Amino acid sequence: MNNKYLEKLEYNKILEMLCSFAKTYIGINKCKNLKPSANVEYLLNQTYQAYNLICRNGNLPISEIDNIDILIKNLESNFSLTNCDLLKLTHILKTSREIKEYFCFNFNNEEYILISEYFSNLYTNKALEKEINDKILDENTIADNASAKLKSIRKSQKDLSIEIKNKLNAIVHSATYSNYLQDNVVTIKNERYVVPVKEEYRGQIKGFVHSVSSSGSTVFIEPLSVFELNNELNNLKADEQIEILRILEELSKKFALITNELSNTVSLIGEIDFIFAKASFSKSINGINPEINKNKYINLISARHPLIDKNKIVPIDISIGEKYFTLVITGPNTGGKTVALKTTGLLLLMAYSGLLIPAHENSSIFVFDNIFADIGDEQSIADSLSTFSSHMLNIIEITKCATKNSLILLDELRFWY
Repeated sequence: MNNKYLEKLEYNKILEMLCSFAKTYIGINKCKNLKPSANVEYLLNQTYQAYNLICRNGNLPISEIDNIDILIKNLESNFSLTNCDLLKLTHILKTSREIKEYFCFNFNNEEYILISEYFSNLYTNKALEKEINDKILDENTIADNASAKLKSIRKSQKDLSIEIKNKLNAIVHSATYSNYLQDNVVTIKNERYVVPVKEEYRGQIKGFVHSVSSSGSTVFIEPLSVFELNNELNNLKADEQIEILRILEELSKKFALITNELSNTVSLIGEIDFIFAKASFSKSINGINPEINKNKYINLISARHPLIDKNKIVPIDISIGEKYFTLVITGPNTGGKTVALKTTGLLLLMAYSGLLIPAHENSSIFVFDNIFADIGDEQSIADSLSTFSSHMLNIIEITKCATKNSLILLDELRFWY
């Protein structure tokens, strides 16, 4: 259908509302690009099944997921991932597992046949999910228990740090050296333990100067007595980093084995998010799954325009196609004529997009091959067209393109006399 007619009927505003119900970047993008389809019955039934599942189980347990395209490429190129990257992939595994658990396969799959395949094809790996969460505490921290070697290295670091601090504390609290110190504390400069010494006494403590205070009154000295211990501690830190890289490489290889499954699962999560966004939106407007007839008629009962406040909207009945094929609506200004036209066109467009419509459950629609609308002031300054001329051009275009299975909505016919 021509985008011009979709905009006239405010279909774009429906998509804006729909996007607010999607959680993932894929789902949001699908909502933004949703267009009416000819496969109406399938789409409506699919949404209706998701709607029923929401009523039965509550909202879908889904949140935003990261785009992992670059991570997949890195894995396929045998690159190791970072803590943050691995946590992103684990979040996808977690989301997939929770969505699958939400569906619960003890349900009668026939009842949800149009959506069950999406859930059943989701990839889950609870063991890998648990392993990552056990070994990676956050974006910057690997757990001590990530490997026996890492645990041993960190224990040695801790013991050695205590030994160095004890030696330096003996210096800062001794009667001999305490008068030389700016503060009786042990600190770290350039990843080495040092003590703060007054500038005038820097020669009284043998060691290496690592830093000087901004005022120049304090020098930070690493005493010779802890030089080798600091070296040993730094060696342990280097060993720690090597072991962490090894752990990350090992975990990355496990994800490298399932790149296809991950990519497919992300797509499925996005598709499920999209379907359930349509269902949640439909639920928010009290939508129903209309009957689809083959006899080219519309019977909308208690139809409500979804963009008008629920507390102010006046439901309308619209019937055309059974006893008559042309319907003229007359009445005073602000009487609701334009709203009636827009309600009819918009609800049909929504149904053709798989969205349940706000009307009585006995409503029936026909799938027209096109919907044309000439509604509102079409004056164009840029094209030097008057309102009348614009309407006439629209009418000409409609008469050229419309078929016997099209629906035509015309507003303000008085302009043409």
